[in-house]
Amino acid sequence: MKAPWRKNAPSLAERLTALGEAAALARGRLDDEDVEAAEEVVARAGARTALSAGHTAVALAGATGSGKSSLFNAIAGTPIAETGVTRPTTAVAQAARWNPEGSSALLDWLDVPRRHTVEADTDLSGLILIDLPDHDSIEGSHRLEAERLVGAVDLLVWVVDPQKYADAAVHERYLRPLAGHRDVTIVVLNQIDRLPAGAVSRCLEDLRRLLEADGLGGVPVVAVSARTGQGLPELRKILVDRVAGRRERIARLEADARAAADRLGQAARLPADGHDREPPPMAEPLTDALVEAAGVPEVVRAIARAHRHRTVAATGWPVTRWLRSLRPDPLRRLRVEGHGRSSLETVSPVRRAVLDVAIREAGAGASRGVAEPWAAAVRKAARAPGDDLHDALDRVVTGTSLGLSPKPRWWRAVAAVQWLLLACTVVGGLWLSALFAVGYLRLPDVPTPDLGAVPWPTVLFLGGMLAGLLLGALCRVAALAGSRLRARRAARELRAAVADVGVGLVLEPAEAERARFTAFTGLIATAAAP
Repeated sequence: MKAPWRKNAPSLAERLTALGEAAALARGRLDDEDVEAAEEVVARAGARTALSAGHTAVALAGATGSGKSSLFNAIAGTPIAETGVTRPTTAVAQAARWNPEGSSALLDWLDVPRRHTVEADTDLSGLILIDLPDHDSIEGSHRLEAERLVGAVDLLVWVVDPQKYADAAVHERYLRPLAGHRDVTIVVLNQIDRLPAGAVSRCLEDLRRLLEADGLGGVPVVAVSARTGQGLPELRKILVDRVAGRRERIARLEADARAAADRLGQAARLPADGHDREPPPMAEPLTDALVEAAGVPEVVRAIARAHRHRTVAATGWPVTRWLRSLRPDPLRRLRVEGHGRSSLETVSPVRRAVLDVAIREAGAGASRGVAEPWAAAVRKAARAPGDDLHDALDRVVTGTSLGLSPKPRWWRAVAAVQWLLLACTVVGGLWLSALFAVGYLRLPDVPTPDLGAVPWPTVLFLGGMLAGLLLGALCRVAALAGSRLRARRAARELRAAVADVGVGLVLEPAEAERARFTAFTGLIATAAAP
């Protein structure tokens, strides 16, 4: 992945830190093999940087019969390695070192048991030249040993011969995978003494064409003959320059980090521009589904009915008020007021299906722009709450203030007036009863005050009764308006509380997983920057 916003290429330490953090973020999201390969690169780089920086480990790799061991002897200036023509002769890697001081720890880490010290050469001081087993050896252990050291040395010299330089298997299996390591790769066409004079340039031109197709364009290509010494000075000069520069160790580790980062990026199928698309807003659709699943509409309707019920029970005509007590309170029937669990705890299959669809859609929305397999982790994070979500919704419904307490003060005032009117009615009724008894017993008439043309006992009895009923009717109208107001207020509060649950248990985990992916993308861009 490219990082066009970076003005300067990151240092090796920055690359390795980014790669290690990216691997940690990818653990459990990407294939374990890809993650472990990145972690191995970080560990290997840490081990190599702790070893001698004054030595450059250069490996000679090649196929059987390419003259690799002969070239090893020619560079070393002494017959160290046994040579052969048609069969592999290098069973165990062996090293020639020009400056042995401080090289043992590096060779121990490379696990090269056979070591030879050659005559001091100031130009090649610090060079450790390693002759690898043949990569196409019939012995499996030889091939594994060669592949191990190819992945660990600082500089790789790939030796080919005129007969096999165009072998498709060599290019596809070995050279093409080195495209990211072209800065630490040299290709040597050996045994040119076997070619006619005019054929050497044609072979080199063809070899360069093949290397260009492998992604290794610009890699130094040297034609040599280990037997006659032709081309060896040019190869030696390249080695002297590379060893003197002391850059191969860093360049190799940077190439390894880039390759591992590219592998992780490909496993995550990162977008070409290195940025993921913003997900669509999912809070409102999810909240709508959670509101339905939590039974909020039913609760809101119960709040409206409960307010009317309690208003009538508190302010109605006392004589008929007791009839209201025979009806159950809507909220107490749902057990959503002052209870730890409500009667809405059991979610109906229809509501559960609606909720599951909403959660899947929220996960799909949060994962938009994130390629598989990481998108699956985002969706999984959104679905993680499970039954905890239903419990949280129930707690929200039972724990949210529903706006029914404290009782309105006017209820008490109206209730006092109603009791006063009832007292008037009772006094008027008793007074009329007393007058009826006096008349029935034919006792002398008792003087009765009048209010205009109507006696006071009648005024008290009928007036108190009619006024109480009228006041109760007016309170019913007020209860209807108040129930709508309280229902709207409760709906807002419940929706806000339910939205918080959806954000906390569904959207935030999904967004956290997406943020993990975004952080991974940035780290990969740093580790893989050119």
